Amino acid sequence: MTERVVCLGEGLVVLHPDRPGGLGASGLLRCSVGGAEANVAGALTALGVPTAWLSRLGSDPFGDLVEQDLLARGVRVLAERDELRPTGLYVKDSGAAGSRVYYYRAGSAASAMDAAVLSDPEVTGALEACDLVHTSGITAGVIADGSDLLPRLLDARERHGFVLSVDLNWRPAVWRERSLDPLHELLRAADVLLLGADEAEASLGTADPAALRDLVGPRPRLVVKDDSHAAHEIAPDGTITDVPALRVEVVEPVGAGDGFAAGYLAALLDGADAVRRLRLGHLVAASVLAEAGDHAHPPDPATRAALLAAGPDDWRATRVSRSGIESPALAAAGGGR
Repeated sequence: MTERVVCLGEGLVVLHPDRPGGLGASGLLRCSVGGAEANVAGALTALGVPTAWLSRLGSDPFGDLVEQDLLARGVRVLAERDELRPTGLYVKDSGAAGSRVYYYRAGSAASAMDAAVLSDPEVTGALEACDLVHTSGITAGVIADGSDLLPRLLDARERHGFVLSVDLNWRPAVWRERSLDPLHELLRAADVLLLGADEAEASLGTADPAALRDLVGPRPRLVVKDDSHAAHEIAPDGTITDVPALRVEVVEPVGAGDGFAAGYLAALLDGADAVRRLRLGHLVAASVLAEAGDHAHPPDPATRAALLAAGPDDWRATRVSRSGIESPALAAAGGGR
């Protein structure tokens, strides 16, 4: 099967307590798999979009876990194995005040990504055949200074014609004592640029759509999620589309942005209009927010179709929780999750 999307970025093992109360109250840690691009790859596959994930992993049990998890979710794994560098991981400490995450990714196998990962014949074939490549500001931040990975990726876009999607995914720790120039270059080069208003303010100094357009230039289609719980698409021609987020009973916020990216991109590839692109982003993000992990299975196709076609009032009345989705649009359709 030819993959329509290639997601380029790190994969991480996630360690989290096996019971409520955080790390201090738990004697055991459970393993799962995270990482922005890995999350997006899994969600796209669950939405029916054939997807490959491109990265580097350590030759260690954690690398095996990442690969096995993604393969089990239907993602094609294109990952070099590194005999010297480990697979990265993070530890999630969940408490009454929310979650705090501790990353252990310095010197990981993924941090050594360079243009060599693009030269493998299997990878070259995937880039030639795909419609879209997705990466993030995290990738730009974790790779070593001087890596030629991203310039060569842009060269590959010019040769093969795929759409380049970039999620800002601002992580200040990975940019500490580093120039932001590679990040800004990647954002300006994107065809689709996804970012939260808060992270845009923190990393770029503004969340104003006009100011963002001046900063990133005319190329990207901007998708901005703001503090009012809405998402806005600003097309290169200046057309603005706004869609409110769904009401969600939030269990865990980590990974919701990756879910939004996957939903938006799946709808984009399906030829949906701007409203449906933003709605599917919100819907997949809401599914993640209502679960404890970094990713969740999206609603079934019938539920998605009913909610994407819902009237504005029915969309605003929709509520997502761990027990399912309640919506007048689903009641009218005679179904739901």
